[in-house]
Amino acid sequence: MEQKSIEILEERIGYRFGDRNLLQCALTHTSYANEQKIRRTQDYERLEFLGDAILEMVTSAVLYRTYPDRREGELTKLRSTLVCEPALAYCARDIGLEEYLRLGRGEEACGGRQKDSIISDVMEAVIGAMYLDSGGIEEPQRFILAHILSDLENKQLFYDAKSILQEYIQRKGGEVSYEVLEESGPGHCRHFRVAVVVNGKSAAVGEGRSKKAAEQQAAYQELLHRNISRS
Repeated sequence: MEQKSIEILEERIGYRFGDRNLLQCALTHTSYANEQKIRRTQDYERLEFLGDAILEMVTSAVLYRTYPDRREGELTKLRSTLVCEPALAYCARDIGLEEYLRLGRGEEACGGRQKDSIISDVMEAVIGAMYLDSGGIEEPQRFILAHILSDLENKQLFYDAKSILQEYIQRKGGEVSYEVLEESGPGHCRHFRVAVVVNGKSAAVGEGRSKKAAEQQAAYQELLHRNISRS
């Protein structure tokens, strides 16, 4: 990876690494490590393990302070929503993290750069790398607050959009379903356009790299149109 590219990524995440090998490691998939015959410890898996623990701790502390009246079960569910695989992948794409992944030729060919599972793992690995490089929790915490836990209420509404809309419509005696309007792109990089159907009538439309993501976007747009909040 070119030096300029690393610097651009550092600008996006708001942190300059002292040891850029840590960042390179966080961006390296096992398939690339195997293909290049480098040590397995040089892929992102160990950093992901560390970053996952840091993310859970920081998120727990933020939710504990933000929602003093919520019970443990509610906080656990909310934490799971905010740091689940699709949520992390969504946040990672906001900073274009998928552009910097180092993948083996086989993984690249089968669309690994667009897989939520890989992108979310790399997001956690970057957090782990930042912790080791900075020598403490301050920088990774700043990154998490800026890129994952910002605008909590709106993100919670977005990630829970399908269930919130379903509950709202059912309370009024209605039904919700989804209809694929368009499917395009090669097999490893599909693009979906989906409409949410309320009581048999097409309503808001969403787009995404999977049907699930497009449905979520459509549900979110319908919530905004109806001015429905989580509460």
